[in-house]
Amino acid sequence: MVQSENPWEEFVVKNEIMVQSRCMGGVLAVFLAAACTNAADPAENTVASSPTSAEAGVSFSQEGLAALDELLAGYVEAGQVAGIEALFVQDGEVVYSAAHGLRDVEEQTPLGEDTIWRIYSMTKPVTSVALMQLYEDGKFELDDPLSDYIPEFENLQVLAGENEDGTPVLEPLKREPTIRDAMRHTAGFAYGLFGQDYANRQFRETGILRSQDLDMLVDKVADVPLLFQPGEQWSYSVSVDIQGYLIEQFSGMGLGEYLDAKIFSPLGMNDTGFFVPDSDYERFADLMVWSAEAGRFVPVPEDGDSQGALPYLYREETVPFESGGHGLVSTIDDYARFSQMMLNGGSLDGAEIISPETVDLMTRDQLPKDLGIGFNGTARATMTAEPHKFGLGWGVISDPDAMASPAGAGTYYWGGAAGTWFWIDPVNDLYFIGMIQRFGDNPGMPFEPRAQSMALVYQTLQE
Repeated sequence: MVQSENPWEEFVVKNEIMVQSRCMGGVLAVFLAAACTNAADPAENTVASSPTSAEAGVSFSQEGLAALDELLAGYVEAGQVAGIEALFVQDGEVVYSAAHGLRDVEEQTPLGEDTIWRIYSMTKPVTSVALMQLYEDGKFELDDPLSDYIPEFENLQVLAGENEDGTPVLEPLKREPTIRDAMRHTAGFAYGLFGQDYANRQFRETGILRSQDLDMLVDKVADVPLLFQPGEQWSYSVSVDIQGYLIEQFSGMGLGEYLDAKIFSPLGMNDTGFFVPDSDYERFADLMVWSAEAGRFVPVPEDGDSQGALPYLYREETVPFESGGHGLVSTIDDYARFSQMMLNGGSLDGAEIISPETVDLMTRDQLPKDLGIGFNGTARATMTAEPHKFGLGWGVISDPDAMASPAGAGTYYWGGAAGTWFWIDPVNDLYFIGMIQRFGDNPGMPFEPRAQSMALVYQTLQE
């Protein structure tokens, strides 16, 4: 193990060796390089806002909501996060809303309702909704081969092993990957965020997630073999960035331009985009990383050198390309408007984003028989019950009893690399959003905010 006096470098080196660790944020940090300062422990100067909640009637108990608030505040007090913001809405009414802790550790600035967060893979559902708008416009069919619209994919092959010298053993496709495959992660594409196989190594070595634009990304992906025959497995992949490329081809607009015109502006998501404007940068939450040397989470400094696959500064000049897979920043209120739109069946405040039929199509299981997911957007799935399913853009809890989940049947969800998470439960007409910013794990303290918050929400529902 290479020793370093720099805790961020130490974290990066460690995760290069343990590239298949459970924590998504830890894996992504392999591809970030930055200096790290010895900032104050955020738990020492915690500033917590008072939670707000609707009057709890037959649906929710005040005791249960107090337990939820105690749980989230406790993460800050224990130094697990510098700050945490959460929003819980049922029947279109705010049941619980709170922000605890800091968004700027050095300046001791408390979180506010206008805090901007890196949502990383919570970008993916937004991109999938945008692509399905173009599906409704008749631009494609779900089972169209990708090569119909991306000629570079006409000669894809499948990785069947490796020779002793590290060169790949390849086999031909049994069938071409389709747009449906790209939307449900069954196309066979790698990602480069984990895995030591030839395809994932090629993603890292050729810097696919550091491409200058989507054209370059597609060209590079076309040169890498698929991990498996399309439709035969589920594997988290670069395919949502390929969806972003398709959006540009079908619409004739840049991805950011399209999202702003067709989703963000109609929904009033004014703080969501691919970078943080200079005038709003003071609202941007610190990104924290676990430092074994310091024994705590410390902030990645703004002057760190981002040479990695994923951005963390999100200044306009530092973002490598508009990534439909991981590129957005947002506020909790903005993402709430997106979530409420979905819960409403595709519209909000007179803005019709997609049809109820398309919402239903996207949020039901789309996987081939006997396939389940092994990732939840933030971490490796550790499910001991029936694996969760996947729709067109998010995980799906299709059978709560078999999946040992307290959520309603048909709940859909995802998360982001820095720990953000959300779920939408149509049966109980509710959604929950949690925002944090951290990479890595404190090895001495388990941290399961998604599972714990979900358990408390449904306990209060039952009381």
